[in-house]
Amino acid sequence: METYAIKNLSFRYPETGIDVLKDITFSVNEGEFITVCGPSGCGKSTLLRHLKPDLSPHGVLSGEIFFEEKPISDLSHREQSSKIGFVMQSPENQIVTDKVWHELAFGLESLGYDNNTIRKRVAETASFFGIQNYFEKSVLELSGGQKQILNLASIMAMQPSVLILDEPTSQLDPIAASEFLHCVSRINHELGTTVIITEHRLDEVLPLSDRVLVIENNVISAFDSPQKVGKILKEKNSKTFLSMPAPMQIWQAVTENDNTDCPVTVPSGKKWLSEYAQNHKMYELTPENIQKHSDKEAVSLNDIWFRYEKSGADVLKGLSLKIYQGEFVAILGGNGMGKSTALSIICSLNKPYRGKVEISPLNKNSFDTLVAVLPQNPQTLFLKKTLLEDLYEVFDGRKISKEEKERRVTAAVKLCRLESLCNRHPYDLSGGEQQRAALAKILLIRPQILLLDEPTKGLDAEFKIEFAQIIYDLNKAGITVLMVSHDVEFCAVYPSRCLMFFNGEVVSEGTPRNFFSSNSFYSTSASRMSKGIIDNAVSSNDVIYACTGKNRDIQINRNTPDIDLFKNDTENIPRQKNKAENKKLSCLK
Repeated sequence: METYAIKNLSFRYPETGIDVLKDITFSVNEGEFITVCGPSGCGKSTLLRHLKPDLSPHGVLSGEIFFEEKPISDLSHREQSSKIGFVMQSPENQIVTDKVWHELAFGLESLGYDNNTIRKRVAETASFFGIQNYFEKSVLELSGGQKQILNLASIMAMQPSVLILDEPTSQLDPIAASEFLHCVSRINHELGTTVIITEHRLDEVLPLSDRVLVIENNVISAFDSPQKVGKILKEKNSKTFLSMPAPMQIWQAVTENDNTDCPVTVPSGKKWLSEYAQNHKMYELTPENIQKHSDKEAVSLNDIWFRYEKSGADVLKGLSLKIYQGEFVAILGGNGMGKSTALSIICSLNKPYRGKVEISPLNKNSFDTLVAVLPQNPQTLFLKKTLLEDLYEVFDGRKISKEEKERRVTAAVKLCRLESLCNRHPYDLSGGEQQRAALAKILLIRPQILLLDEPTKGLDAEFKIEFAQIIYDLNKAGITVLMVSHDVEFCAVYPSRCLMFFNGEVVSEGTPRNFFSSNSFYSTSASRMSKGIIDNAVSSNDVIYACTGKNRDIQINRNTPDIDLFKNDTENIPRQKNKAENKKLSCLK
């Protein structure tokens, strides 16, 4: 039986005149595991929300959606709640109670089940997901991974026939994400629940998938098995191919599309690579191309100790680190290890009870702000009804001419690829589009030190390359960039230095190749696939070069105004001279 049948579905948000989804037609069979992927803003989340009418966005809809052979509009609220489970991106947005046991029982209570049924379902669900060890804890005590597992468990307690997940691991570290996706796989294989998931971590989720639905330019461009979808995207020269699992990308680049099935998992990729290395010449990797930076310190933390409550445990324990002007540094580590807390110390949002923080300004006229932060949740920056209004809101209270405001906004919009989104409400944008919009808003205040908390979550592989180029351009202008990230694939290529946080302090650091090649668990798919075969390879490009002696050209041609955003029109625009000029914007912390 078909769980879903979607016929000629089209949708547009109010007053945009642009279809986010165009003539979408496909079906999902009972018990299938379907992955939906595509560039940021292609309509993935919009499509998933239409599969549960209670969550459908407001707009102009045409076409038909059938659920278990009935029009989905005929489902009652109770049927939707019990039969269609939905897990959102942010764990915080879905938890509604204060205790773990109550969260597990809440959905069942809302559906009116009797106490005996609720107790039985909750006990069974807690055991299946391994929640019994923290069953009576407050949800505030849980890590991000535990909260997302709790969300999943509370939905599965209602025994839905389909489980829909919208980028559920976007805020989880790699190990927690793997554990979460393993739970989803168990639900599909052991319970026979239909799973429809949209994800950017395709290395983890594609091996679990029966079929992959690719949406590009708001239409379906491929829908088939993972192996066949990879070939289709490669033949189309699609940018979405850059998001495919590392074994698939490496195989396609090295073998030039031979007739054998391409590997999708790390074990199958390792087996193929081992056989290839035995029969072909392998090339020695070239030295890393590390972005140059100044020797002058921009940020210095010396023996920092911090706790959120006077009687609580220390979050930072003797943390010491130095970041140099014009450097791009990535901080990695598990949830709850103190990464975001360190950013809050640097921007003075929190103060340590011991230790010293030193921030060294550049004192150049092209900067308005000393330190700015792009927060983990970009929605906290949006205040207006349209994105364009939100961008201009940055200048409220600042003595800047109308012409200069327009010049800066135009440059920021072009730089972050927001031209088609300016008239949209910020909350109607996809997760990746919100990240780009928030970045544009932060750049408009022209900071000397830019702190980024999970900036690549929700971004597609194509824009990640452009995002790295933006950071490089900022570095060339003297701007220091410090990024907290769980995106190991991104961090293995672009930063000049990577730091590992554990238990409130830095336990290791090095260039990307040195950092990741020595790791076994906290590493990239390419590194795990090539370990013992190619020394120090950490990215797909490293492995491809070792096999072919050629670098894969994945740079994207673009004309960006980059550095122009950090130039003043000194002939026509008087320089603001007041104390506010070099202050941190508290509203952007």
